[in-house]
Amino acid sequence: MSATIFCIYLQRDAEPLPRPPWPGELGQRIFQQVSKPAWQEWLAHQTMLINENRLSPLEPEHRLFLEREMEKFFFHGGAEKPEGYQPPKADE
Repeated sequence: MSATIFCIYLQRDAEPLPRPPWPGELGQRIFQQVSKPAWQEWLAHQTMLINENRLSPLEPEHRLFLEREMEKFFFHGGAEKPEGYQPPKADE
């Protein structure tokens, strides 16, 4: 690991993202303040949101929802799980 950034999400130095992962101002903010490991955590959370809420990334309103959740996840103390969410059991 040649360079590190202070990750606002993990609250420690970590490997930076190679490029902005999202378009626009939010993508630049994430690129500057969020590490690669934190982004991986978001991707897992996003997958859960898509599956539990039956979202389609092709739908503009669903993308907007995911963008708002992404901002909460990184910059506002985390995002909540969908109502009634039950994590998979360890043996599944």
